[in-house]
Amino acid sequence: MLPAGLLISAPASGTGKTTLMLGLLRALRDQGVAVQPFKSGPDYIDPAFHRAAAGRTSVNLDSWSMGKGRIAGLLGAADGADLILAEGSMGLFDGVAQPGETGTGASADIAALAGWPVVLVLDVSGQAQSAAAVAMGFAAMRPDTKLAGVVLNRVASPRHEALVRAGMEAAGITVFGALPRLKTVEMPERHLGLVQAEEQPELERILDAAGAFIAEHIDIAALRASAQTTNVLNVTPTNTPPPGQRIALARDEAFSFVYPHLLESWRAAGAEVMPFSPLADEAPDDRADVCWLPGGYPELHAGKLAAAQTFRDAMQSFAETKPVHGECGGYMAMGAGLIDKDGVRHQMAGLLGLVTSYEKRKMHLGYRQAELAAPLPGYAPGAQLRGHEFHYSTILEQPDAPLARVRDANGTDVPETGSCRGNATGSFFHLIAEAE
Repeated sequence: MLPAGLLISAPASGTGKTTLMLGLLRALRDQGVAVQPFKSGPDYIDPAFHRAAAGRTSVNLDSWSMGKGRIAGLLGAADGADLILAEGSMGLFDGVAQPGETGTGASADIAALAGWPVVLVLDVSGQAQSAAAVAMGFAAMRPDTKLAGVVLNRVASPRHEALVRAGMEAAGITVFGALPRLKTVEMPERHLGLVQAEEQPELERILDAAGAFIAEHIDIAALRASAQTTNVLNVTPTNTPPPGQRIALARDEAFSFVYPHLLESWRAAGAEVMPFSPLADEAPDDRADVCWLPGGYPELHAGKLAAAQTFRDAMQSFAETKPVHGECGGYMAMGAGLIDKDGVRHQMAGLLGLVTSYEKRKMHLGYRQAELAAPLPGYAPGAQLRGHEFHYSTILEQPDAPLARVRDANGTDVPETGSCRGNATGSFFHLIAEAE
């Protein structure tokens, strides 16, 4: 039986969800509570911080790209936990216009599907009693989504807190606590979002500070008591097939964007994941029958990758007889060249003719639905895949055959089709799940 759960959300990004989430995870862990974290939406960064705070692998749940069977299978990660805490993305009801597998990608879809009440983090700076009107609107927006209560963030003073609480009390809204500004628990940012967990040398200090901060200002017992039993989804759980029996997986600071649910699915199917580091000039294990290059930040390490002769030679040799697939940053590293922010071109592995430039930056962001025109490790031509794309690099040259017909969430074709040559395939979209 799955434990009760809550979803931490907010009216918008940048409101304090992550600070509350990490602080709760660490504070509850310190109390001996086993908490299973989840993350709504296609996010690589937050789950790594969740894992560090909770000591359990955080799992992505996504209503646009995942069917109910996939979500049902992933909820099983909470077996043995005492409580579920899921962190939303963007605003609670924010998603795309056209529904996908089970919804629009909104965090509210996951809350409604799982039966988890919502704890709403409100930035009340510049507001007092009016903040209650915001909370009331969120409570009434969707009948299938229940508001457990609110956490007030960025409270200026005791007087400010008293005024906001008075408005909430009059509206019948539960207040779990009030957070003043605290710079010591804010995370540094980088060009694609938060610095990754493994790049944060003071992570434990930050998590300890967040846990103490939340324990001091939040009624954790009341918040935990508001959690409700997780719904049982009466569908057959589904999994993502592994791309091979032995998978050589690039894994270092340049290649780290792998969804935990993919790795767990691969291992659950009996596949062996064999990590190697391109930045350390390592070759994929020659016992592997497929090589997978995830996304990450190759544009920040282009010079080092260009100098990794052993890695590049080994990739050429591997691709002569076995499939190699790259996603986003991995796709860029498989190309002929990568131009960094200073306009300097660096030699990449050369498995594809792709040339990309980070000098000419343009945001590419959104859900992607792909119909494969060529085989991709684990999938045959014609397979319908769902994923997400987020990068700033621009394609300058793409001479190879397209990998797929790729469309956005509205069904509009996008030019980033991916490409294939021989045993090499790559795409800018990150695979999340096969369409159900």
